[in-house]
Amino acid sequence: MSAPTARTDAADRAARTGDGRTQSPAAGNLRAVGQHTVAPERVSGAQSVVRSLEELGVDVVFGIPGGAVLPVYDPLLDSQKVRHVLVRHEQGAGHAATGYAQVTGRAGVCMATSGPGATNLVTPLADAQMDSVPVVAITGQVGKALIGTDAFQEADISGITMPITKHNFLVSNGADIPRVMAEAFHIAESGRPGAVLVDIPKDVLQSQTTFSWPPQIDLPGYRPVTKPHGKQVREAARLINAASAPVLYVGGGVIKANATEELRELAELTGIPVVTTLMARGAFPDSHEQHLGMPGMHGTVAAVAGLQRSDLLITLGARFDDRVTGQLSSFAPNAKVIHADIDPAEIGKNRVADVPIVGDCKAVIADLTETLRNERATSGTSPDISEWWKYLDGIRSTYPLSYDRQADGSLSPEYVISAIGKAGGPDAVYCAGVGQHQMWAAQFISYEKPRTWLNSGGLGTMGYAVPAAMGAKMGAPETEVWAIDGDGCFQMTNQELATCAIEGIPIKVALINNGNLGMVRQWQTLFYEERYSNTDLATHSRRIPDFVKLAEALGCAAFRAETEEEVDEVIAKAREIHDRPVVIDFIVGADAQVWPMVAAGTGNDEIMAARDIRPLFDDDESASGPVEIHQTMNAEQSVAKAPADASAEKGNR
Repeated sequence: MSAPTARTDAADRAARTGDGRTQSPAAGNLRAVGQHTVAPERVSGAQSVVRSLEELGVDVVFGIPGGAVLPVYDPLLDSQKVRHVLVRHEQGAGHAATGYAQVTGRAGVCMATSGPGATNLVTPLADAQMDSVPVVAITGQVGKALIGTDAFQEADISGITMPITKHNFLVSNGADIPRVMAEAFHIAESGRPGAVLVDIPKDVLQSQTTFSWPPQIDLPGYRPVTKPHGKQVREAARLINAASAPVLYVGGGVIKANATEELRELAELTGIPVVTTLMARGAFPDSHEQHLGMPGMHGTVAAVAGLQRSDLLITLGARFDDRVTGQLSSFAPNAKVIHADIDPAEIGKNRVADVPIVGDCKAVIADLTETLRNERATSGTSPDISEWWKYLDGIRSTYPLSYDRQADGSLSPEYVISAIGKAGGPDAVYCAGVGQHQMWAAQFISYEKPRTWLNSGGLGTMGYAVPAAMGAKMGAPETEVWAIDGDGCFQMTNQELATCAIEGIPIKVALINNGNLGMVRQWQTLFYEERYSNTDLATHSRRIPDFVKLAEALGCAAFRAETEEEVDEVIAKAREIHDRPVVIDFIVGADAQVWPMVAAGTGNDEIMAARDIRPLFDDDESASGPVEIHQTMNAEQSVAKAPADASAEKGNR
């Protein structure tokens, strides 16, 4: 069999959907077909880079020029296919590439020069890799003869990024550029997606070489397994049919595999409860009656209870992250585990799997659904999980997501975020920074569709939201894109609003301005006796900076809201503006906290629905299963333990 060839047409590699976004084909088959041929021609190495990007169907690159990468910028000026967006900081370029990739499913591309330009990409590359986002970074490097001499603006970016990328290349011969570029995109997009870096010395970019297309991809050690093993699927089906308290534990891998429709089919066939992790919000509709919400540190009580008291976890594209499991030794102690993931390294890494399934989630779920449907059609029966649902419905109705108005009368951040979600609706894209506002955005916006929720989940990168929203808007230009950011995160990358204003990228920024590093302050409130060391940002007390003036200086429309009565009005004004970015400075209370919460280092049984309010299910330490828990939890006890306003607050979904 001949080696695979690289794809050449953007239309080949992604089918355009009705909402203006694109969906990539099944993992493992990306950029491996297409026979468009370009006859060999003499070009510079830099021209070969640009021609490769064109043939690979890249439509936008985010970057900043500099000495070592300058040779690429010259032919890039003449490209009719690749648009370059000049960012204000390389970190912004990396996060923009990530936002683009998360919305479209295709690799986002960023570019930087050697030394500090390249090292400024380290954070967004680590961020993309942690969240399995396909990103290709192209960096210039000092000339080959200067490598290792501590030359001006030299940094071993290949060595630096080796632990935080899926793969990286240092190109030493211009003739290798087409092949390396094709391999970089193939690696980034196939299997478990990730970040790939291509570092090219300046003299290689300047030298003459031969460009031809398609190149032969030669990756003998890289063959992601996409087709699940039939025996493992049948064993998984056996466990599902034997379970009395199963849960579908869904991670971001389901979205990466474009498997949301398959997931819904499986869930509805089996009637099994579904929880979606922070990275999987939108993989299963929030409005669906089987959805228990998000699990983990700030997940719903029902989702956490479902995992803890289950007897079977059907884990799809998730990795048993510590923010989901809490104290690992006490996580879901009575549950057997089916773990399906395209990355075999994740299976058994944190939790032993009773049935490991290596494969693409789309294929795994489809095969599992078919097997279960055939078995149930043959037997004419299906498992009875009504007692399990009775228990979970009791938890869900007693402890819904809710919030208190601020005691001092200040604006509640949850109210603001709920209003944005209602105005933007399920078709909008919402990007969040990191911290309290991120958790509230995950909780109080209803996600009905995949690729509408973007955030930095694994690395938790402050400054992610604005540039990611910029990239998302480039990837889905007809879609309304909101960056929900905190006043701390916003001050790290708000300069990219100038990029948005100049490039005509009309994102909308909801600044949840509580005057503090909110999540750190919450921990100081709960665990450090309210000793607020270095968390006051002075954006309330002294209004430094004045975000409205700052936004206007950066070319944006800007508004401020301080009361509930103003919220809907300013959101409506922002939604009517389409020719420039918009920033709304929402002045919210400093004391708002994110609930529910599992404190770091504790087990999920210790979840607090609100401060000093612990759900009943963690009080019976001797209970061994959902039926026993249900028997100890009668309605009178439930109501007595519930927060007084749990069902009355308008923050409920």
